[in-house]
Amino acid sequence: MCRLKLQQIAKHYGATTALQSGDFLLERGEIHVLIGANGSGKSTLCKVIAGSVKPEGGIFELDGRAVSLEGPPDARALGICLFYQELSLSDHLTVGENICLYALPSKAGVLVDRQGLENKASHYIEKFAAVAGDDFSADLPVSKLRPDQKQLVEIMKTLASEARILIFDEPTSALDRAQVECFFSILRDLKEQGRSIIFISHRMDEIFEIGDRITVIRDGSTVSTRRVGETDQPTIIRDMIGEQTVPATPANIASKALREAGKNTRLTARGVTSGYLKATSFELEKGEILGLGGLHGQGQSNLLRTLFGAERMLTGDLLSAGMALNNSNPRAAIRNGFAYVSGDRVRDGVITGRSIMENVSPIHFLKSRKALALPSALVPVVKPALGALSTKYSSLSHSIGSLSGGNQQKAVIARWLTNPPDVLLLDDPTKGIDLGAKNELFALVRKLADDGMAIIFYSSEDVELLAHSDRILVFNNGAVSRELVGNDKTRFNLYKAAYAGAG
Repeated sequence: MCRLKLQQIAKHYGATTALQSGDFLLERGEIHVLIGANGSGKSTLCKVIAGSVKPEGGIFELDGRAVSLEGPPDARALGICLFYQELSLSDHLTVGENICLYALPSKAGVLVDRQGLENKASHYIEKFAAVAGDDFSADLPVSKLRPDQKQLVEIMKTLASEARILIFDEPTSALDRAQVECFFSILRDLKEQGRSIIFISHRMDEIFEIGDRITVIRDGSTVSTRRVGETDQPTIIRDMIGEQTVPATPANIASKALREAGKNTRLTARGVTSGYLKATSFELEKGEILGLGGLHGQGQSNLLRTLFGAERMLTGDLLSAGMALNNSNPRAAIRNGFAYVSGDRVRDGVITGRSIMENVSPIHFLKSRKALALPSALVPVVKPALGALSTKYSSLSHSIGSLSGGNQQKAVIARWLTNPPDVLLLDDPTKGIDLGAKNELFALVRKLADDGMAIIFYSSEDVELLAHSDRILVFNNGAVSRELVGNDKTRFNLYKAAYAGAG
């Protein structure tokens, strides 16, 4: 029996198409997996179902009746509840209060029924008692919980809505195996009770373990729906990417410096861990562009920030030319020849309210140990760095805010070119910039590698990684699941490792 029907659902954000043809059928008593690459539209489709995103067109039916949702309260009133990938807990409230947040038990419709709240919260806490930890209790403030415990509270909060349709957007990302098994047991019980569940996960083993059917979304459109028992992982991955290989391009050839010098190790990492990042080891050669692949948030940015000293390295060693490096903070990393460019230029890049000159010159000041300098003396340093990226600006004295987003990112990159580093760390650097700016950036990156710079490059766009990396380390669940070199460097292998690798 069809409980939910979506057809031709569309949603745009300006010129960006999030969904253009989202089709989805959900049966009663079914666990239906929704899967797709980064930016495919799967989370947007779930937000449409949950009422937090309003579609621009298409059919939305619930139990055979057309519905129109004005917001999440409308969806919850109809028995639909979404577990958000970005946790929506209130840190200042207790575990019990967060669990019951969608429907706080009350007395006379005014006062919170503390006993009712405790009873309801305890019911859901008990389901996870064996895996939540000895310190887990209803009266504990959420701010004191570990990441996995916060994830469990968000799951309990969703379950406590008692909705007929439960949507879980990557609910297991912070859970260990025992916690996942406990959660899956609960989902199977709900399925037997006739509840309908939409499940998103990047872990292919989980998808085939828990799902009844799998729907694949690619580039904003639904491309296939298959029963789990009638398909396999390679088929699902091919549906996701639409192809198995990427045509060879000149950029797939190793840099000139790497070809001519042979093995010339610039950086060695041994067993590096930091927070989410598990023990990671690799060597980086002079003139090499080492790509970091995998789905977003699998440890790639953690590695780059750890190498730069922005995240604390818990264990492991960094060596250059056989000598130990101590990148304990960004200043030390810069002194040791490292540079870091973030795709989040607002948070980690531009110095807002300051001039273009002031945004481009800080690293020159640090490396040259200058305290003061006349602007006229900085022009010969700053202009060539901006020119290398074809940055468009009227005057170096103008505010950084006068530039377009793409040119702001170029200014951030130019900051490091005033005194070129030995190792350049690029953390999704093309996010939010146009195609022309991307091409100019990658042309420069290849030139820097040809001149001998060692580069580590993470991109959320697999096409960029495949086209511009000499070698790719694919990350899954905080660890490297596979290394792709030469003919193995295909989109199919990249996604296979990202979804089916480290669990």
